[in-house]
Amino acid sequence: MAKLVECIPNFSEGRDEKVINGLVEVAKSVPGVTLLDHSSDSSHNRSVFTLVGDVDGIQEAAFKLVKYASENIDMTKHSGEHPRMGATDVVPFVPIKDITAEECVEISKTVAKRINDELNIPIFLYEDSATAPDRKNLARVRKGQFEGMPEKLKEEAWAPDFGERAIHPTAGITAVGARMPLVAFNVNLDTSDITIANKIAKIIRASGGGFKYCKGIGVMLEDRNIAQVSMNMVNFEGTPLYRAFETIRFEAKRYGVNIIGSEVIGLTPAKALVDVAEYYLQIEDFDYSKQILENHLLS
Repeated sequence: MAKLVECIPNFSEGRDEKVINGLVEVAKSVPGVTLLDHSSDSSHNRSVFTLVGDVDGIQEAAFKLVKYASENIDMTKHSGEHPRMGATDVVPFVPIKDITAEECVEISKTVAKRINDELNIPIFLYEDSATAPDRKNLARVRKGQFEGMPEKLKEEAWAPDFGERAIHPTAGITAVGARMPLVAFNVNLDTSDITIANKIAKIIRASGGGFKYCKGIGVMLEDRNIAQVSMNMVNFEGTPLYRAFETIRFEAKRYGVNIIGSEVIGLTPAKALVDVAEYYLQIEDFDYSKQILENHLLS
């Protein structure tokens, strides 16, 4: 069986259907790669693609997508609620089958070098691929965003891992790395006050003293006029979704605010949602590997 790698590139475009459809066509054009899912959000002005493929195919698909984005997304004209620093903002590689995290790190470095060599886009390596402790956390890497990145690159500690200390004039800079699966999980509030979402996000995220495996920011969904707590749950077993959800509910109450819904962006491991069901239903002695019908059949 071929080694399988997942790649989840994030692009700074969530409004222009022509560009998004072009990305879809590129993703589907590479042999050995399957586009599992893609989603776009106009408020975030961002699209998230989920691909899986063999080692050679996933590297080629990642490069071609970055190339297309660099040719069709102009960061000097970009605005959106989600932090971003490049046309292709981030390219993570995730081990899926018969491949190690270490091998995914090497894949990330190979792709990063090619992007810089052929497209002249500088690259930061992050998460498991990081070359320094400060570069593991994407939020630290991306701080300053596209507009502030030219000055940031002049700082001694922030030379790109690949490329010169200058962003691509329209495509910016990209983070490439390897990591374990995460869940992009957002909780919507019945308020238009973004400061409330920001305060709650600060409380729950690891950098604010909250949950170790939670990264969170407040986001305004302009099309719905509501505030959102947008999270990346980088280890859904270490910090389950229900724990973050209930903490947000608890903290929102102090402001007279309620949760009106939540969403999962892209694909998620089934166990992340089964853990939520197990918690709320108070199921006793539940065996995920044996009592989920699909798991039992596959085994």
